[in-house]
Amino acid sequence: MSQIETFYEVMRSQGITRRSFMKYCSLTAAALGLGPAFVPKIAHAMETKPRTPVIWVHGLECTCCSESFIRSAHPLAKDVVLSMISLDYDDTLMAAAGHAAEAALQDTIDKYKGNYILAVEGNPPLNEDGMYCIVGGKPFVDQLRHAAEHAKAIISWGACASYGCVQAAKPNPTRATPVHKVITDKPIIKVPGCPPIAEVMTGVITYMLTFDRMPELDRQGRPAMFYSQRIHDKCYRRPHFDAGQFVEHWDDENARKGYCLYKMGCKGPTTYNACSTVRWNEGVSFPIQSGHGCIGCSEDGFWDQGSFYNRVTDLTQFGVEANADKIGMAAAGVVGGGIALHAAVSALKSAQKKTQSSKEEV
Repeated sequence: MSQIETFYEVMRSQGITRRSFMKYCSLTAAALGLGPAFVPKIAHAMETKPRTPVIWVHGLECTCCSESFIRSAHPLAKDVVLSMISLDYDDTLMAAAGHAAEAALQDTIDKYKGNYILAVEGNPPLNEDGMYCIVGGKPFVDQLRHAAEHAKAIISWGACASYGCVQAAKPNPTRATPVHKVITDKPIIKVPGCPPIAEVMTGVITYMLTFDRMPELDRQGRPAMFYSQRIHDKCYRRPHFDAGQFVEHWDDENARKGYCLYKMGCKGPTTYNACSTVRWNEGVSFPIQSGHGCIGCSEDGFWDQGSFYNRVTDLTQFGVEANADKIGMAAAGVVGGGIALHAAVSALKSAQKKTQSSKEEV
């Protein structure tokens, strides 16, 4: 395999100091949820391991994943994230076009056979022999299968590649199909979202570069480090949900007070993602903080679950202000019932003892 520079060599060539490099490693470990003991391991990997060759292909999609990726807010990643990997083919970001771009794709496959990562943005339509998405004069599904044949692993960027997304909405006339249903013989990491969070995307690549393995995945094939908790669990509006304080109409007084958006269709209680912790645009905000409920874009089938403004279900919550009286009465009833039951049981035991004593005297 051809020799390529390590990530550390690229950083030093760009004038990044050793101190800044170690700071980058520390921040990367924190972003991945790893302890301080992993900082030297990340540094060693980036100093010694060659950058990972990556082929990035595009099917049916809107390019929002690429837009998110290049906006990673990591202090150093904004300048060097594309140096962290050897991005040898991406028809959206590369300067080459036409035959030169297709030649670069084939050259990468030949040089790094079995050692490159295939990143897929979008999905292949299978109807009409794949003719609804053409790349380089051929159906995208053919390009996907060709690039996947010798890939070490595949990353499905976004809801389109992971689940099908709006292209696969009923009745799905093009038969837009998620990657894992077309490529079945390769390890696949799903990084869903529309788009995924930039730091989640770069975090997955950093983990693979550092540890030479895929991160731990949940049962849907998503990195557990970013998709193990519901948005609802860490949402700053969660106390309002628990208190029964909800926005009832857009721009009402409760909306101005920042109350919970559950009644306005927020899917945070059923959506697993890191939006409420990592957030977007350098950690500035996320949809709920901006006043709009979560649409559940990192969950399979979110596009066919009815209006984004309908509640997903009748979730049961304890509302301090809204339901305290009802809960209090119910609690009093339970306590009263418990006292009555205890009295009845005590009376029964006393009667049994008296009966037993009478028998013994006889």
